[in-house]
Amino acid sequence: QNIHLVAKWLSSLEKKLEQHSEGSHQDFRIFISAEPAPSPDSHIIPQGILENSIKITNEAPTGMHANLHKALDNFNQDTLEMCTRENEFKSILFALCYFHALVAERRKFGPQGWNRSYPFNTGDLTISVNVLYNYLEASSKVPYDDLRYLFGEIMYGGHITDDWDRRLCKTYLEEFIKPEMLEGELLLAPGFPLPGNMDYNGYHQYIDDALPPESPYLYGLHPNAEIGFLTQTSEKLFRIVLEMQPRDTSMGEGGVVTREETVKALLEEMLEKLMDEFNIAELMAKVEERTPYVVVAFQECERMNILTSEIKRSLKELDLGLKGELTMTSDMENLQNALFLDMVPESWIKRAYPSTASLGTWFADLLTRIKELEAWTGDFSLPSAVWLAGFFNPQSFLTAIMQSTARKNEWPLDKMTLQCDVTKKNREDFASPPREGAYVHGLFMEGARWDAQTGIITDARLKELTPAMPVIFIKAIPADKQDIRSMYPCPVYKTRQRGPTYVWTFNLKTRENPSKWVLAGVALLLQI
Repeated sequence: QNIHLVAKWLSSLEKKLEQHSEGSHQDFRIFISAEPAPSPDSHIIPQGILENSIKITNEAPTGMHANLHKALDNFNQDTLEMCTRENEFKSILFALCYFHALVAERRKFGPQGWNRSYPFNTGDLTISVNVLYNYLEASSKVPYDDLRYLFGEIMYGGHITDDWDRRLCKTYLEEFIKPEMLEGELLLAPGFPLPGNMDYNGYHQYIDDALPPESPYLYGLHPNAEIGFLTQTSEKLFRIVLEMQPRDTSMGEGGVVTREETVKALLEEMLEKLMDEFNIAELMAKVEERTPYVVVAFQECERMNILTSEIKRSLKELDLGLKGELTMTSDMENLQNALFLDMVPESWIKRAYPSTASLGTWFADLLTRIKELEAWTGDFSLPSAVWLAGFFNPQSFLTAIMQSTARKNEWPLDKMTLQCDVTKKNREDFASPPREGAYVHGLFMEGARWDAQTGIITDARLKELTPAMPVIFIKAIPADKQDIRSMYPCPVYKTRQRGPTYVWTFNLKTRENPSKWVLAGVALLLQI
């Protein structure tokens, strides 16, 4: 609907309500339903209506317990009796209810839950149950594969736009909907077996009696997932409180440091620490052969120059503005605010790499990236261990590993893949790069940890949210030579935001079923 027409209609409604407030029937009431506005400019309900109304909100239940009951509430005793294959129908229906509650509630764990947020709804569940009924009535054997495909790729999967989220959805269904479910040995979560044949009220009672208390375990996640999401929630709250602070901060007795002084000191310190831009022409003259690695180095220098020149330009401009030599523009105001609140300014973010850091940490990290590039372009020999997070575009470096191996061995590039061997050493232990490929350092694991002694993924330790990985030896091999048995294909992301910051997939060894790590949302991160 057109929001301007609605706004107009609401103001005439307000006048009508005033007219009818006297002399109307004593039981006259008016009900208005509304949904949350997507942005502040859509807040169009007049204040008068809001002040004079009783407001009722309907919030979705939280926690697995409430959501599982709510999922089951979509059915009744008649539903349970409608299928001739009663046992199979009831078992799969209950598993679907658990699956439905789980995909909705997993959202609260942020990117470790789902890479993106999806509008799963009651219709997905009820239509899936109809499909289940039709398929069971029509076939003599339970078509597990077909059912999983329909639920995971079409009903629920229809909402999913991210390949890793699709894998997660598929894995849940593979764990829940399989022949073992009728043999009474299927666990929907640790300590929560799939119930046997019961009536409708029996299932509700079973949830009350048997479902363990709310915890990340119910979702296949490690308890650390909760610490992470609670920390982020509280950081967000503090950030908002900080942004609402009055603009001048007093330093206690007598000393007042103005906003301008704080910003000016920071600005001078940054300008002093930034080096000159990379002289690309001079560097090119030094290079004998433009190997794939050298090409990456040049691309990185160019990107770095664009970023640092914008930082310098904007800081110098603001400096003149603060001195009164230039008129302050809204861009300068925004930059000043960002510096004061320890946030990375918008015009820098646009030219930089994804990062969740505050300005102080971000700037220190920027200087480290510049140092790494300076060392590499000093003589263009590959560092003994490469800091993968230091690149604007880590994919280009990983591709360069494949290109240089393909050229050397005259292999076709499209038939190559990367093999990742996690070493038992740290970056200090390497004095020179490998003959082929590269040693990379500075990765972290989220959702589990790497056991260097046994060389496999294992359960995370409590409160160790993102343990560091040892150095990883990455080399290119022909795709048909790769060993995929007992491997977990682990996504590598640039930051904890995951999603669009995806870089590559590293196959990591596991003794346990890889599905465990899929459900736990295990990933490698380039920065934390």
